[in-house]
Amino acid sequence: MSRSEPASPPTEGRRDSGSLRNSRGCRNSRDSHDPCRSRDLRNSRGPHSPHQGNTSPPDSPSHRPRRRFGQNFLHDAGVINRIIEAIDPQSQQHLLEIGPGHGALTTALADSGARLDCVEVDRDLAAALETRFASNPKVRVMQQDILKFDPATSGAAPRSLRIIGNLPYNIATPVLFHLLRSRHLIQDMVFMLQLEVVQRMTAAAGSRQYGRLGLMLQYHCEVERLFNVPAAAFSPRPKVMSSVVRLTPHQHPPNPAKDVEALATVIRTAFGQRRKTLKNSLKAILPAPTLDAIAIDLNQRPERLTLADYVLISDALTASQTTEPPQTV
Repeated sequence: MSRSEPASPPTEGRRDSGSLRNSRGCRNSRDSHDPCRSRDLRNSRGPHSPHQGNTSPPDSPSHRPRRRFGQNFLHDAGVINRIIEAIDPQSQQHLLEIGPGHGALTTALADSGARLDCVEVDRDLAAALETRFASNPKVRVMQQDILKFDPATSGAAPRSLRIIGNLPYNIATPVLFHLLRSRHLIQDMVFMLQLEVVQRMTAAAGSRQYGRLGLMLQYHCEVERLFNVPAAAFSPRPKVMSSVVRLTPHQHPPNPAKDVEALATVIRTAFGQRRKTLKNSLKAILPAPTLDAIAIDLNQRPERLTLADYVLISDALTASQTTEPPQTV
């Protein structure tokens, strides 16, 4: 699950959005179709939450964990229950699951009676899910790369779509920004990611993890870390800890910028040279008189400024780019 940052997703090696998998572990994949398939939620026997129903995936001896695809199966029923409780699916809702895998989480979501769209890049897993849920008219399985999926094609009403799943390490940022393009359709998103990524998403000014990813996500959404998931909850055991996070798009951004693209440019430029002071890095996009007129101490490094500070700078950039029409005599 690696990532690069704002404003438009970079072109990196892609993995599918595996069903709530965590960790890296698939950089050396040889699969020409997709370098890392889904890590699937797989629970052991244990108590079920009120929403959960039977979350045990069907027996699938032909699809065992594959190290080259970075597959790690979640066997902790308590963790699965906590995820379902965090989502709290309701029958009148419209859900989109990214990377359902064997369908452990899918079963609980479908049992809620909600309308459920599933996007799974792995052809074998998608076919198995289609067969498994063929009798449920409210479940639709699509074999597709989430980065090529347009949420608008789901027919979701504004601010109604609830998105669930995992964003693999190496495409976490591209997928997040891909989905944010459809934020007007989204009610909220609940994902499992590598803990390091979630720390960057929720970081505050002055912290080591603070940077472009957190700033741009926090501009568009309320970002809340829900709980961590230890490596021991998976088999095979990954080398990193995971975390579950909720993103709720703002109906109106608390600090609206005049031009969001200008904001993205300022943040990208500032953090592209993180060791430089802002005055030195931003002179590449802003003239000296404009920088001098900004009521912020730009002799600081980029991690010291708040989101509101960056909005102020981006508005100055927007103003500097505005060309006044020539005056007629």
